[in-house]
Amino acid sequence: MRPMNEAPRREAAEASEGPAADAAAERSHAMPEQSSEQSPQVHPEENYEDVTVYDLDANVEEQLLLAHNECTFIWANREGWPVGVIMSYVWRDGRFWLTASSQRARISAVRRDPRVCIVVTSTGSPMPRNKAITWKGTCTVRDDAETKAWFYPALAAALSPGDEAGQAALVSFLDSPRRVILEVEPTQRIGYDGSKMAKATASWLAAQNS
Repeated sequence: MRPMNEAPRREAAEASEGPAADAAAERSHAMPEQSSEQSPQVHPEENYEDVTVYDLDANVEEQLLLAHNECTFIWANREGWPVGVIMSYVWRDGRFWLTASSQRARISAVRRDPRVCIVVTSTGSPMPRNKAITWKGTCTVRDDAETKAWFYPALAAALSPGDEAGQAALVSFLDSPRRVILEVEPTQRIGYDGSKMAKATASWLAAQNS
């Protein structure tokens, strides 16, 4: 089954976490696109308790997801504990695509409970640091030949860009009997852009000192 051209639904919510890497805000899918260079219109004076104004713009989010190929994949085990590992991914048509061998504990876990979470940060990507996106999503396990036919070469190209021999070798390693593909359909997001916080803070401090 090929990935569907379906835009993910973004629901409003809040994240009340630390002032830097943990700060984030969930926005609706209909949020207007604004330049990442703009400072927010509202500044949380004196503290960072409300950092919802520092959301990651939709166009910057798309750039991040395409520029990176590494994420934290999080699921719940049988006891309900959240567990996460670093995994490679492909972002295509509004969905995350990942792979693992079917004997891995995460595969039986997502078959039991398909609610998962994916976190991508700009650290390690060509983009500036302090940008992050978290997506809640629903995971589907796929092992059909059609999905494997496009996904394995796409993942190999993302991991070994410009190296055709390396890509071919990686595809051959991936194409094993027990390997499956995880398709994650995003449902709810938390975005954070640290550059907005830095600019807003500098602007506010300058105003106080003027």
